[in-house]
Amino acid sequence: MSVPHAHSPDTSSRRRRPAELPADLSWDQDLQAGYNHEQIHDQGQPLLPAGTPPTHQSVCPQQRICTTKCISAHTRSNHNTCDDSWEEIQSKRTIRAENEVEANKLVNNYRFGFRKWKSHVTERPFEDRSEVVKELYSELNVIKPYSGSGHFITCGNVLYVFLFGWWVSLAYFLVSILMFITVTGVPYGKLCLKLSCYFLWPFGKSIHEVWFGSEFSSCWDVPPASFPPSSKIGNTLRSCCEQAPDCECNTDGVDENSPVLLPSTTEVPVPEIPGRPHCTPFWRRFSTYVWLLLGYPPLVVVHSLACFISWILIFTIPVSKMNARTLAVILLLPPENVSFSSSSQRKHQCYETRALLCSYHATNWYYYKYTVDGINVFAVNLLPLVIVAIVIGYIDKENDYASSNVKFAIALGSMIPLSYYIGMGIASISAQSNFAVGAVVNATFGSITELTFYITALIRGHQAANPCLQEVVKAALTGTLLGCILFIPGICMIIGGLRHSEQRFNSRSTGVSSALLFISIGGVFAPTLFSKAYGNLVCEGCTNSSGQNTSSNSSAPFVCHNCHYDLNNGTLFHNHVEPLVFTVCTLLPIAYIIGLIFTLKTHSHIYNIQVGEGQVTRQHGAVVHWSRWRSLIILIMATVLTSACADLATEHIQPILNQPNISQYFIGVTVLAMVPEIPEIVNGIQFALQNNISLSLEVGSCIAVQVCMLQIPILVFFNAFYDVGFVLLFSDLHLWASMFSVIVVNYIFMDGKSDYFQGTALVVVYLILLALYYFAPSPAAC
Repeated sequence: MSVPHAHSPDTSSRRRRPAELPADLSWDQDLQAGYNHEQIHDQGQPLLPAGTPPTHQSVCPQQRICTTKCISAHTRSNHNTCDDSWEEIQSKRTIRAENEVEANKLVNNYRFGFRKWKSHVTERPFEDRSEVVKELYSELNVIKPYSGSGHFITCGNVLYVFLFGWWVSLAYFLVSILMFITVTGVPYGKLCLKLSCYFLWPFGKSIHEVWFGSEFSSCWDVPPASFPPSSKIGNTLRSCCEQAPDCECNTDGVDENSPVLLPSTTEVPVPEIPGRPHCTPFWRRFSTYVWLLLGYPPLVVVHSLACFISWILIFTIPVSKMNARTLAVILLLPPENVSFSSSSQRKHQCYETRALLCSYHATNWYYYKYTVDGINVFAVNLLPLVIVAIVIGYIDKENDYASSNVKFAIALGSMIPLSYYIGMGIASISAQSNFAVGAVVNATFGSITELTFYITALIRGHQAANPCLQEVVKAALTGTLLGCILFIPGICMIIGGLRHSEQRFNSRSTGVSSALLFISIGGVFAPTLFSKAYGNLVCEGCTNSSGQNTSSNSSAPFVCHNCHYDLNNGTLFHNHVEPLVFTVCTLLPIAYIIGLIFTLKTHSHIYNIQVGEGQVTRQHGAVVHWSRWRSLIILIMATVLTSACADLATEHIQPILNQPNISQYFIGVTVLAMVPEIPEIVNGIQFALQNNISLSLEVGSCIAVQVCMLQIPILVFFNAFYDVGFVLLFSDLHLWASMFSVIVVNYIFMDGKSDYFQGTALVVVYLILLALYYFAPSPAAC
């Protein structure tokens, strides 16, 4: 059902709440809680096109069914029927999308087995973005109304002075001295002095390019008609006149709504200033080349360094833009064409000018939303980490410049942006293709990051005769399960609950994932349970309590160490356990395929995803960030780089495993398991903030199911073709921790509601299990 605006006088489009309903089942509150402010509505009726009469919305069959059932339930003093109807209503989702590609991506989000992706795969129309987002992409050349100098004294601006302002200003001061020494560069020396004062505190000040009519073209030695007119001239001139009413400016006849507020200098030339000497063309001056050889190069270094640091810090990207614009535009202008003005300046002479740089704030906390070609700025900034990891990993073989611990950390951290790029490539291909292609791409590349690391670790452990790496891989597999079952849903429930109080989700669709989780965990740990039941318990280093050897005749009780179930000394493993492992690993992918058929074909009504009419047709010709071929190339490149980084991580992991105070189990279930899943955690949190907790829960379930039904069978069959010693037998700690987690999360998901308390319960259970791994003894093989 379409949610009416709060100020709409027509209340017939809202669901009618019977008088018998208790206060805690307010339809208006539930509808408001179920409204996704970005793209997805969890309401009962598909979104109707604009212009549909309100009376059409008030006669939905779901409303009549729910009202009738609620009254009937009240007469029986039982509201279960109404709750069931509410679940039916909540299960119907209408997607609002800008174009067909985005609609297909959003539909894929609800499909079982597909990776859930939050970011857009198409370029959103800039005019439809919020004012906050538009501010992020501004070029810092728009003059804002003057609001007093105290408005610019903020924590971010003061921090700018300590991080950037003082040394950039000092660099300009030194370059100005150099220009004064050359004599011929005195105009540039004066410009550098002004820029030195400007960069010490640039806020509320603006830099303009001054145009002196026909003189402008003669200084640049180009014909006037070849210079493009600026659309900002009128804005700049009007702002000048508003802030300095005593200046001689004329804006009569200027259309306020025109994008070009004033004609260019080629149409209405500004009279030349009396007494001003005619300047020599810019590229014919000796001082220009003195500046380009002596003054400009050191400033290139300074501004490049400031750009790099401020861009890496992300929230100081306005500083990066300011330095880049100065380097690329202002420093390449004739010094007489650059003028400075302050927001508090009241009297100055106005010529025709163009605003080049107007800075007001050094930081903006919303830059976490900033994207470059559709890629989040965090992933862009982490991408050079891949190059650093490969360079120091394969060149510095002797650890002369970096230790193994540093190389391991960099290699593992470089897998974070690679996982993001792989996810973006999968989402882009799936959104532009049919279901079959999307399913193949998701199954092929969905677990490529984790599989690459696991296979690389198993191969390196087998070559080095180090069985400890096999235990680490099993710990990482278990840690991924625990993190996806407990931590990801828990943290999403906490963050979403703090913002939206109580959130509802489709418990029936979640029940499908929960059932598959039960099947997955039962299948993966079935060989372990079988070995516990039929294996021979073997202990090493048995002594009696008196400290004598086992051959002693003392009747004191024995104390044994390193007890384990021996399966290789007899025929149990080869004749019973190994066939069971292959049987399970064959059945699990089949169960995965059956789950796809069930949720996408025969019982797709469980999700009931519909695209609102009139939404997709609103925009034609969507611009896709990555085409299919580009996405495929990026997927292949990211997979190759992931393999290289995984190889480096496993090569330098041994010093981490040799830490005496940390169990190898703990390293596997935390660092190795959760670092590659950071992009998925971010996606889940974003869904929760958008009040779409259903997808937040599906993020973790999707990964956990893929681990059990795809990743582990692939590892088993890989070991069958290339023996690396991987045996699908887990320790007791892995076994009971995984089973307990599945039971707890299914209990939490029973009522179809979530809040921060339930999320806290899941996170606390996860932390308790981590404490068990932290204090657990290291595996016998380590």
